Amino acid sequence: MEPVRWGVLGVSSHYIRRVHLPTQGSTVSTITAIASRSGERAQNAASELGIAQAYPSYAELLADDSIEAVYIPLPNTEHLEWIKKAADAGKHVLCEKPLGMDSAEVEQAIAYTGAHGVLLMEAFMYRFHPLWTRAKQLVAFGEIGAVRAVHVTFFYDNPDPSNIRNIAELGGGGLRDIGCYAVSASRYLVGREPTRVLSAIVRDNEFGTDALSTGVLDFGDAHATFSVGTRSYPEQSVAVSGSSGSIVIDLPFNIYPDVPVGLRVTNKIGTREIMTGPADQYQLQFDAFSRAVRDGRSAPTAVHDALKNQKVVDALFRSENTGTWQSLE
Repeated sequence: MEPVRWGVLGVSSHYIRRVHLPTQGSTVSTITAIASRSGERAQNAASELGIAQAYPSYAELLADDSIEAVYIPLPNTEHLEWIKKAADAGKHVLCEKPLGMDSAEVEQAIAYTGAHGVLLMEAFMYRFHPLWTRAKQLVAFGEIGAVRAVHVTFFYDNPDPSNIRNIAELGGGGLRDIGCYAVSASRYLVGREPTRVLSAIVRDNEFGTDALSTGVLDFGDAHATFSVGTRSYPEQSVAVSGSSGSIVIDLPFNIYPDVPVGLRVTNKIGTREIMTGPADQYQLQFDAFSRAVRDGRSAPTAVHDALKNQKVVDALFRSENTGTWQSLE
């Protein structure tokens, strides 16, 4: 197939290097343009990364008829605006999580892109890694029995006041940045939606963002718990406890593309380690989306999954304010 031609809105080095470098070796996805509000920054990024075209504004990139899809790694408060503008330009959209600041914005994004006939997907790259495919299979095949509990941790230490993750006015904070992974992974592994949630959140004294968030998701006969933070020693893990076994993933999200990764499954047979990869989850995500664009199919991860995830996150924020369980029914 002819590679889908991508444009990127923004020059955040964190995302551009993760996204552009994988697509350099892809036969189905190619990044042909990048844009910034600063023409100089756009040109510097294009030169550094070998991208053919640099635009001094997002609007000029969207006006390029050769571009078929765009990737949006902008601050959370800008997602809905540029999803709509991309749809107006007829571009398919892969947008960083979360799609919007709340479920109302996500609903708008879904309705708007649907009305314009373009694909929209939330960029949860982990679901495309074979490690997670294998974990989901183990649960589905009954290797650990019925899922009883999921526990997710995800921590990093970011003291930079200029980083968008630490700017409350731009939608920063740990729950939107990494707590959404914990919610997404829990829903994915349990295989259904929680009925109510409870949270405890500690705000950063300097930034006002949520620096430490702990949540409980009640699935009825299963629970998920998580703790995430932005000012802690870096660590991440996922543990799944079942009625007849368990699964542990030591590196569930920030998976290196050039080394194998594994999980441990324990049941009555014993404990065994299952290895997968190497695999680049970012390239797999881009390529899966590109194939959907080229084949005229739905996005590989249904966009309504983003709405379900956001409703849980919204409820966790409500619980912070009330100190009580919040219903999702």
